[in-house]
Amino acid sequence: MGSQFGNAGLLLINTLINIYLFLLMLRFLLQASRADYYNPISQSVVKVTQPVVKPFQGFLKPAGPFDLATLAAAFLIKAISIVVILQIADFGMPPLGGVAIATLAALANAILKIYFFALIGMIILSWVAPQASHPGALLIFQLVEPIMAPVRKVIPPLGMIDLSPIVVFIAISLLDGIVVGSLTRAAGISGALVGL
Repeated sequence: MGSQFGNAGLLLINTLINIYLFLLMLRFLLQASRADYYNPISQSVVKVTQPVVKPFQGFLKPAGPFDLATLAAAFLIKAISIVVILQIADFGMPPLGGVAIATLAALANAILKIYFFALIGMIILSWVAPQASHPGALLIFQLVEPIMAPVRKVIPPLGMIDLSPIVVFIAISLLDGIVVGSLTRAAGISGALVGL
């Protein structure tokens, strides 16, 4: 019985860490897509993630639109959480190479999930409120536009029908299955520790 409570506690801790990782990767993608920094949702994401990102900002400067400090903070938090959870669960110290690969898989998984949910939100908004001015709607459009624009150049809309989201969904599924799946298997660490 105690073991079940312990496993449930570890699962809860892992889920909370993955949610925070999701927020860190959202911050990273919002900056990479040059979304409105003064949007209230952007400001909330920055406030929630700033305590862990700030120590890295002193020595990791942005590389163009990419915030390396946020990326480093997310990598370190996830890597430490994998080691600690495996230690608490009595699996011993995992190989550091496996932890690094599993952490990369977790970051890639979080990014793909953000784009997946943002695309669903964009599709729903385009049906029910195509001219929405809500801060959340504007942020979703700003977030997905950098990945949608190149696809729209190749597959232009057919009248009122835009097929580009289907292509992006397929690409996300392939990347998740092939890249994230391969990294998770190569790490030799449970997939539950990697994904949301």
